[in-house]
Amino acid sequence: MATIVPFKALRPQAQFAKQVASRPYDVLNSKEAKEEAQGNPYSFLHITKPEIDLPEETDHYAPEVYAKAKENLQAFMQRNVLFLESKPCYYIYQLVMNGRSQTGLVCGSAVKDYEKDVIKKHEFTRPDKENDRINHIKTSGAQTGNVFLAYRDVTELNELVAKWKADKSPVYDFVAEDEIRHTIWVVNDDEVIKTISGIFKKQVPQTYIADGHHRAASAAKVRAALGEEATAESMYFLTTLFPASELQILDYNRLVKDLNGLSLNELIEKISADFDCKLVGKTPVKPSALHSFGMYAEGNWYELTAKEGTYSNDPIGVLDVTILSDNLLDKHLGIKDQRTDKRIDFVGGIRGLGELQKRVDSGEMKIAFSLYPVTMEQLFDIADSGNIMPPKSTWFEPKLRDGLLTHLIYHES
Repeated sequence: MATIVPFKALRPQAQFAKQVASRPYDVLNSKEAKEEAQGNPYSFLHITKPEIDLPEETDHYAPEVYAKAKENLQAFMQRNVLFLESKPCYYIYQLVMNGRSQTGLVCGSAVKDYEKDVIKKHEFTRPDKENDRINHIKTSGAQTGNVFLAYRDVTELNELVAKWKADKSPVYDFVAEDEIRHTIWVVNDDEVIKTISGIFKKQVPQTYIADGHHRAASAAKVRAALGEEATAESMYFLTTLFPASELQILDYNRLVKDLNGLSLNELIEKISADFDCKLVGKTPVKPSALHSFGMYAEGNWYELTAKEGTYSNDPIGVLDVTILSDNLLDKHLGIKDQRTDKRIDFVGGIRGLGELQKRVDSGEMKIAFSLYPVTMEQLFDIADSGNIMPPKSTWFEPKLRDGLLTHLIYHES
């Protein structure tokens, strides 16, 4: 069963919350982060992307970068921009995007659950990205990045969270510049805290990483590296847990630079063995069901439907990203490894199908494919089976903001 704990969050004074809150460190490059933090001394990017406060030629993985993160974090605390909660609490975090809301529980999740596969994974991690966060956590003493977990709904917990939201006032409630609304409540009642912990202990057998595999892996490796010096706080890592019914996975679409020496008509003829192919015209094709795809090339959209027998029903084989890869991208366009092939690029569904058209029409790309999103049950099935999803399978929006709730594993004044 899943073990979660309340924690003393390091969080902003209410009047600074909107200025502190920043997009996750891994969705911005250093140049974008510097531009976003320009003129805002309270931006948490000064902590998560501290190279923005160092000379441009600085190696982003140099020790002085992580030292700057620690220096900036301590400065935020000394200036009372951030303060430490007086007691361990749970936190309720609601995000609203385009009128749709999702609400999660912010807590500490046990590192041992990650190690024992109570917390399920579905992606590989890269050592360079792990090492970056390991050095950041060890030097700053803080887990600044939130790991986004999902779990199968528990009615009792859903009702408890809804009641707390209805009865209590939030500590933060603001709309960010991207028009996403962020609202946070502090759950500080001892009996309610005990009830929440008990629900997970008795009714939630496992949780699933939706977003944040590198952050989770890094937290576990930091705890292991500390050895006998490990603190009680380092036994847990910062997570926000969402019931599956609250979550929506967006499509993750593909663009390819060339047709592997084929003409468009030749490609259509070849793929017709595995897909029913229908010319639609100028209207973008957003698939409305599994195993259907949109294809855009030379100014026209086509609707592709995978034929029976072209895919297996195992958790990986049934995925649309696998069907497209095996029967088209690999088979006809020669893309063997989507992780490394420079001819393919990926576009999250939040950017819309217009982005696909734009990049093909500009001549940068030759062809685009729109996909139906992976479902939460597919994600759960793959993680439960111990399999790994193909690259760029899931895109979650909206993103949690960094800086609103930080977990300190140790702190030197």
